[in-house]
Amino acid sequence: MWKKEDVKSQTVPETTTRISTASLAAGSPAREASAALPAPSKASACISQGIRIKGEITGSEDLFLDGLFEGKVNLSNGSLTVGPNGEVKADIVAREVIVRGRVDGKIVGREKIQLWSTGNVAGDLQTERLMIEDGAVLRGRIEIETGRPIDKRDEARGVAAGSSKGGVTSVSPGSAAD
Repeated sequence: MWKKEDVKSQTVPETTTRISTASLAAGSPAREASAALPAPSKASACISQGIRIKGEITGSEDLFLDGLFEGKVNLSNGSLTVGPNGEVKADIVAREVIVRGRVDGKIVGREKIQLWSTGNVAGDLQTERLMIEDGAVLRGRIEIETGRPIDKRDEARGVAAGSSKGGVTSVSPGSAAD
């Protein structure tokens, strides 16, 4: 049967004594207790609701942004998630961008951009893949880049007007919400 006291006895208190590296190498009980605690292999950084930042964010890890941010975001190999309470006034460049809150600015998602039903974007999008849920709001242009070169014949047939053949598909400005 589970008891609250059992859980307390299994966890390591936050105020632990210092352990020398020699005792760690010897396999002391303190090392065995700390090794038993699970550590996430790839946890994303988090800017929570109530935090307000102006400036530039750069990195290659994942970021969850649920506060207010104004400036530039460049996550070269990471993913950016704008939480439902997030308000971002910035140009964003990342591998993947998920918008659940509000973004004012250009978004470049090299692999994918997702606009959830609670998402609101005022700005241009550039990506390979785009997902827009019902209820999402989008005001801006969309460029879908497939990575294939544009053939002159395709361009003459109207690739820039929205055809899916070729390297770039352009959609005229409007709103995705009905």
